[in-house]
Amino acid sequence: MNAQKTSLALAVTCAFTCNAMADGSAFFDDAQFSIKARNFYMNRNFLDDRTAQNYSEEWAQGFIGVFESGYTEGTVGFGVDAIGLLGLKLDTGGGRKGGGTLLLEEDSDGAKNSYAKGGAAVKARLSNTVLKFGEQVVNLPVLATADTRLLPETTQGWLLTSKEIPDLTLNAGHFTALRSRDQSEHDSGGLTSLDLIGGNYNFNKAFSARAYHSDVQDYWRKYYLGATLVLPINDRYAAKFDFNGYDTRSQGAQRAGDLDNRIWSLSATLAAGPHSFMLAHQRVSGTGNYTYGVDGNSTVFLANSVQYSDFNYENERSWQARYDFDFVALGVPGLSVMARYLRGTDFHTAQTDDGRAWERDLELRYVVQSGTAKDLSFRVRQASFRSPDRGLNFNEVRVITEYPLNIF
Repeated sequence: MNAQKTSLALAVTCAFTCNAMADGSAFFDDAQFSIKARNFYMNRNFLDDRTAQNYSEEWAQGFIGVFESGYTEGTVGFGVDAIGLLGLKLDTGGGRKGGGTLLLEEDSDGAKNSYAKGGAAVKARLSNTVLKFGEQVVNLPVLATADTRLLPETTQGWLLTSKEIPDLTLNAGHFTALRSRDQSEHDSGGLTSLDLIGGNYNFNKAFSARAYHSDVQDYWRKYYLGATLVLPINDRYAAKFDFNGYDTRSQGAQRAGDLDNRIWSLSATLAAGPHSFMLAHQRVSGTGNYTYGVDGNSTVFLANSVQYSDFNYENERSWQARYDFDFVALGVPGLSVMARYLRGTDFHTAQTDDGRAWERDLELRYVVQSGTAKDLSFRVRQASFRSPDRGLNFNEVRVITEYPLNIF
């Protein structure tokens, strides 16, 4: 972690907090501070003869601390948010580090015993519009920091969020750095600069639509369109349709290669009491794969982006069938199970113009409903992926335990 940046963030936080408490404002009264303890085990067993390694395994403990202040009094209210992240190695090494597990930071000696990162953001609110500047976690279709490993990604810049018009949310932002999930360096994600604009509108309780645009210097520009329709059938049944699509074109130095492609997905879900059934289709056209990462490793708001694969290769067509069951119907609230199967065909790589792949995911999850351990969650995820055309055939297991603590 950069000590100067951390010291500056703490100084800013202290200055805001001390002034707010002296003023007796809602800055501290409305503040929230939480710590999430996340224990993460992950392995991948590769079934091919790989020259690097055939098995990867990591086990780590993470702590995610988040502070969100209220706002000072006045026409324009000011506040500060801060995030602190700590990862601790429990077990890996012996040739098991790597292979896409991405839980722990490495140095020349292998996985570090611990790593930490964090930062702060100042914010200002006028009416129903908030401007935030600094270290942030963002979840927008064209900039989404990933939280799928031990610690989340963070990004640095400014983001304007406006809700002045009922049912309409508008966003605009400029970001200049991305800190990776398993790295503590300021811009380990290699972001040049990213500008975004867009919004979401709820036409009514059943239908919403969203549109966004982003420019990533020397990488690409993206357009995104999405829409969600929820149709209640009766007290027991409901249908949901979800569309997501991206148009990507490389620009500048084209650091991700020559891209000019479209990708879209359409899913239909039927909820029937404790049961949920989903079918989805996804399609890529144009030049190159749908590419993301430098703009956040969750910037893939698509139905067939699942535990391992995104089914986003050039010209790929993919289908998904998914089933969920909530055990509350059997008297076990908090317990749920999910199973899904996906198949992709016709994708293009340097080796083939008729590539094929499939993935099967299983998940069992339990959340404690009451008592001192309320909201403690346990999740076991298993994935099998097969694609001789991509040279990837493996099985994967993830075991994740999370315990959120609301300090105040």
